[in-house]
Amino acid sequence: MQVLAEVSGNITAIGYGLAAIGPGIGVGIIFGQGVQAIARQPEAYPLIRQNIFLGFVLTEALALIGLVAPFIFQLVR
Repeated sequence: MQVLAEVSGNITAIGYGLAAIGPGIGVGIIFGQGVQAIARQPEAYPLIRQNIFLGFVLTEALALIGLVAPFIFQLVR
């Protein structure tokens, strides 16, 4: 059987690259929906902004966990 592709280098970098796709999409959805909500109800801007930033922080925390997790698993082995 012939090998079509070979992965060389650090596997954790590839894993984090794939893991960063989810939070990237999540942040886009959060801010997109937030802009729509503000456009529909401008008087609720402070509450919507607060919820946007809370969602952003929680979503980015997942990306940071994905960045740190391979290093922790590498130390455990």
